[in-house]
Amino acid sequence: MFCLFQYSGIRIGPVVKKDVMKASIMLEHESQYATILAFDVKIERDAQELADNLGVKVFQADIIYHLFDKFMAYREELKQKKREEFKNIAVFPCKLRVLPQFIFNSRDPIVVGVMVEAGIIKEGTPICVPTKEFVELGIVTSIENNHKQIESARKGMEVCIKIEPIPGESPKMFGRHFDEKDFLVSKISRQSIDACKDYFRDDLLKTDWQLMVEG
Repeated sequence: MFCLFQYSGIRIGPVVKKDVMKASIMLEHESQYATILAFDVKIERDAQELADNLGVKVFQADIIYHLFDKFMAYREELKQKKREEFKNIAVFPCKLRVLPQFIFNSRDPIVVGVMVEAGIIKEGTPICVPTKEFVELGIVTSIENNHKQIESARKGMEVCIKIEPIPGESPKMFGRHFDEKDFLVSKISRQSIDACKDYFRDDLLKTDWQLMVEG
């Protein structure tokens, strides 16, 4: 017996080329479901060859729980690949307050201390200034807490961030393009929101989503 997971139903008998073609339809919609779960049945050689050529995954096992485990491991593998692929597109929401006593470098790169007022700041986050017509300051390339490099910081943390200019654009400057009275926020696009929803939903709190909507 085998099943084409969830979308195509169940059939008794060996896996044949017709089954692979049916499963391949999902490649155009959701590739993780272009999958055949074969429980205690034979897979015809030409069906396996076609599956390999088309990109349809065929999982085979004599114990149903092993079959399920294989499929779930495959889904997790795909998820991690997508997270890696979209990690520079999925911008997390943040709101930062500049700490004027910690201005270490005012230009190229900007190095300042900030308080994370809301959200989460990560390496790779593009930063802009809402009160200055959303001028883009650059990209966060490092975050330090107590002189130790960290990948991200959440609400309530005081950290030092380095903001490097966007390639091809003129460097921005503390005191000219923004000052301690301005909040800094992450620049979030529609594409960023979609990537967060699809691949990083579990990384964000409810308050993070609210901040993203407000932004």
